[in-house]
Amino acid sequence: MKKILLTTLLLILTITINAQTIFGKWNSRTDEGVVDSVLEIYEKEGKAFAKVVEIMNPDRKDARCVDCEGEFKNKPILGLDILSGLEKDDDEWSGGTIIDPRNGKTYKCYIELVKPNKLKLRGYIGVSLFGKTAYWERAE
Repeated sequence: MKKILLTTLLLILTITINAQTIFGKWNSRTDEGVVDSVLEIYEKEGKAFAKVVEIMNPDRKDARCVDCEGEFKNKPILGLDILSGLEKDDDEWSGGTIIDPRNGKTYKCYIELVKPNKLKLRGYIGVSLFGKTAYWERAE
C-alpha cells in the first residue's frame, strides 16, 4: 500500500512540476480564435526557443515564409524557429525575438506563464507599450 501511495504522490508531483514551465507544446490561435498551429518551446544553452511543430490547415502544410527576410526568407513554416534567444528574468522570459510567419515581421518579445496551462506572449517594436499580446494554451 505504501508503494502505491508513494508512486501516486510522485506522479502527481511530476505532473504539477511539468505543468508550471514554459517548455512544451502550445497552441497558437489566429485573431479569430482558431488554433492554426502548435509550437514547441524548448531550452538550448539556457535560452528559450520555439519552433512550429504542427500546422492545422492541411492546405498550409507546405507553406513557406515568403514575407520573411534574411535567413528565414522562403523557409518552410513547419519546423521554423519563430521564437529565439529569450532569457529567464524572474517570472518572465525576455530579450529575444519572435517572427510572425503570417506577415514576415520580426518583433522583440517576452513571455510569461500566467497559469500552468496559459502563456502570455507580448510582441512589440521599440518598447512593449507598442505591441500586441497573444495567449497560448498548452497543447495536449
